[in-house]
Amino acid sequence: MEDDNDLEQSPWANLPDVCLRHIFHWLDDKDRSRAALVCKKWNQAMYSGSLWRTRTITFNGQPSRAHAFEFETAMWYVKKFGKYLEHLEIKLLHPYSTVFTRKFQVSMRGLLSHLGKCNCRLVSLRIKHLELDRLVWKNVVRAQFIKNLGTFLKRMSKQLNYLNLKGARVTLEEGCELLNSLSCLTNKSFISEINIEDFFSLHLPVYSSTLFHRTVSKFHSLAILTFNYNCISDELLDILCKNSAHSLCTLNIKCHIHDPHGQVVWGMSWANLAKRAPKLNVNFYFERVMKHDHLARILLVEIPVRSISLRSCYFRDPYWMMRPTLTNILPAYWHVLQVRIYTSRQETSEEERLLHNIYKKFKNLIDSELNYFVITYPLV
Repeated sequence: MEDDNDLEQSPWANLPDVCLRHIFHWLDDKDRSRAALVCKKWNQAMYSGSLWRTRTITFNGQPSRAHAFEFETAMWYVKKFGKYLEHLEIKLLHPYSTVFTRKFQVSMRGLLSHLGKCNCRLVSLRIKHLELDRLVWKNVVRAQFIKNLGTFLKRMSKQLNYLNLKGARVTLEEGCELLNSLSCLTNKSFISEINIEDFFSLHLPVYSSTLFHRTVSKFHSLAILTFNYNCISDELLDILCKNSAHSLCTLNIKCHIHDPHGQVVWGMSWANLAKRAPKLNVNFYFERVMKHDHLARILLVEIPVRSISLRSCYFRDPYWMMRPTLTNILPAYWHVLQVRIYTSRQETSEEERLLHNIYKKFKNLIDSELNYFVITYPLV
C-alpha cells in the first residue's frame, strides 16, 4: 500500500469521496481491488454502498480457466457486499452437464441463504433462461433449486418490486409455487412488475388452470406484466381488472406457435379491463403465428393495442400467404403497426412489391398519420 504521506502531496488526496466513488463506479472488480490498496482513504471509499447496489453474477458452463473461480467469486461478493445489493441479476450460460447444474444449485443455495439473512434492500431480481426442463437438470437438483429460490422469494417478498424469471420452463405446479412465495407472508403481493415469459413449459394450457388463477389473484398492484398468451383467459382478465386496474399500465404478451393459443377470450373481458385500467397498453409478440384467422381470433378490437410484432423466419405451410395477414390487420391497427418480414431468399422483390402495393393503397393515411414501419430482412 502506498505511503499516505506521499499520496497527500498528490492532487488525488484532495479529491472528495463523492468524486472517488463516481470514478470507482466505472472500474471492474479487478481494478477496484487494486485501487483499494492505494491508501486508507481509497480503501474506505471502496466500501461505500453506492458502488455495490447493482450486480450481475455469471455462471458459465463452458470449461475454461477464465471461468474456474466464478462460484467462489460469487460467494465472496455476497458475503462482502451483499448487504448493499438492490438490483441482482443471475446469469446461467451454457449448462453442459448434470455435474455443472448440481454445482450451480449448491452455490445458489449458499448465495441465496446468505443474501436472505444479510440483505434488506433488494428490489429487483433477474434469473433468466434457466431452462429447467432440460435433461442437464436432474429431478432432485431441479426440485432443490426451486425450493431454495422459493425460500429466498419469501424472505424478499416485502421489499421485492421487480421479478424476472423469463425462460425458467417449469411445470404449472412449480411455477405457481414460486409465484406464491411472493405472497405467502400476507396472502397478498404488491410487487409491481413480473416477467414470466416462457416461464412455464411448452404446450401447457395455463389459461384453464384454477391453480394459476388463484396464484395471480394474490397480486394487487401489478403495473407491468410480461407473459405468454397460453395464460390468457376471461378469468385472468377479470382478476387483473379487480386487483390491479388502478396500477396496470402494460401487458407484454408473447404468442408462440408451440404454445396453446386457440382458447376463446371474449372481447367484453378486454373491454372491461381497458375501461377500468385507462392507462393500459398491450404489446403483442407473435412467433411463427402468422395466419390471419389465428391472429384475428387473438387481436380483438376491444384490446388497447400499442404494438404488434410478427416474426417468422420460415413458413412450412405452402398455403400461407402474407397478403391477407397484412392487408386485413393494417386498417384496424393503423396507429400501432410495425412489421418485420424475414425471408430465406436473397431476392426480396416479391415482398417489396407487396409492400409497395400496400403503401400505394393506404398512401394518404400513411403520409398523414400512420405510425407504420416495414422492413424486409433477407436471411443469409
